[in-house]
Amino acid sequence: MRRASENASKREPIRVVAMGGGTGLSTLLRGLKQFVAAQQHPDQKLPIADLAAIVTVTDDGGSSGRLRREYRILPPGDIRNCLVALSQDEALLGRLFQYRFQSGRGLQGHSFGNLFLTALTKVTGDFTEAVRLCSEVLAIRGRIFPSTPQLVTLEAVKQDGRVVAGETKISRIRGGIFRVRLVPRRPRPQPEVLEAIRQADLILMGPGSLYTSIIPNLLVAGVAAALRKSRATRVYIANLMTQPGETEGYTVAEHVRAIHEHTGGRVFDWVVMNHAQISPKLLARYRAQGAEPVAPDLPALQKLGLRCVYDDLVEEFGVVRHDAARLTRLLLEEFVQRRAPK
Repeated sequence: MRRASENASKREPIRVVAMGGGTGLSTLLRGLKQFVAAQQHPDQKLPIADLAAIVTVTDDGGSSGRLRREYRILPPGDIRNCLVALSQDEALLGRLFQYRFQSGRGLQGHSFGNLFLTALTKVTGDFTEAVRLCSEVLAIRGRIFPSTPQLVTLEAVKQDGRVVAGETKISRIRGGIFRVRLVPRRPRPQPEVLEAIRQADLILMGPGSLYTSIIPNLLVAGVAAALRKSRATRVYIANLMTQPGETEGYTVAEHVRAIHEHTGGRVFDWVVMNHAQISPKLLARYRAQGAEPVAPDLPALQKLGLRCVYDDLVEEFGVVRHDAARLTRLLLEEFVQRRAPK
C-alpha cells in the first residue's frame, strides 16, 4: 500500500495511453495535458512525451446517437469531449465545440463539435482523419483514437438471462449485468490503438462506467491481448461511486473481477482509489438515487495480485467527480517520478 509522496526524482519523459469514455476520461485528460510536451516547444522539460486517448464508440443516445443513425458515422460525443479536454484554448474554442443548439428544426440538441466532426467525416470520408484534423484546429496536446473504426452496438446480458441492446438502455438497467458484448463480435481495432499500447510506458484505464465506458474498449479484437503483452505499468483508476443497476453494491474488487471475466485475465497491475469522505449532504442525495461510494475491499484486491495506491481524489460541485489536478499529481508521483530510469 502506498500513498502519494511529495518528493520524487525526475525521470525521462514517457508515453502514456488513457482508455475509457464519458466524463471520466475527459477529466483525466484535462489534468494530464498540462504535463505533455508540446511539439512546437521540444525544449520543454515535461514528464509526458506523448499522450494517446483510446475512446469507446458505443454511444447511441442524444446528439451522438442521432448523427450515428442518420449519417452512419461513429458517435462523436465522447471524442468531442476528449478533444475539448486536451485543447489549449478551452475558454473559446472549447466552449464553441461544446455549444449546444437550443432550438431550430434539425439543430436542436446537437452540439457544434458533433456537427463539425460529422461534416469533416463526410468531407474526408474517414472519421479518424476527421478527428486528426479537428485535433489540429484545437491544437490539442495528445492524440485521440476511437477504439474501433466499425459501427458497433453494445449488448448486455442480465443476470436473469435477458438481453438488452444499446448503451442508453444498458445504463438504465435494474437487476444486475452478467456480461456485455459487442455486435459485431470482436470488431477490428483502429491500427493506431494497438501501436499506442505497444509503445506505451504507462497505461491508464478509467475512471468511467464499468460496462459502458471501460469494458467495451477491451472487447475490440486484439486490445486485451495487447494489454496483457505490454511491458508498460498498467493502472486501473477506480470509480468514486457505484452506478444504480449497472454496478449497484460493487466494491473495487468486483469492478476488477468483471474486467478480468471479460478479458480472460489480468490487464493491469495497479489500482488507484479514493479514500476521502464525501460530504453527508451529497452522499444522502446519491443514496436516494441508489448510489454509494465504491468500497476499496483491499484484501480482495491484494488476493487478485494487484498493488494499490490511494489519496484524497474527490471534488464536489453538486456532483462527485475526481479532482483532475490531485489525480494527475498522484499518477505522476507514483508512476512517472518513481519510475526506475532506463
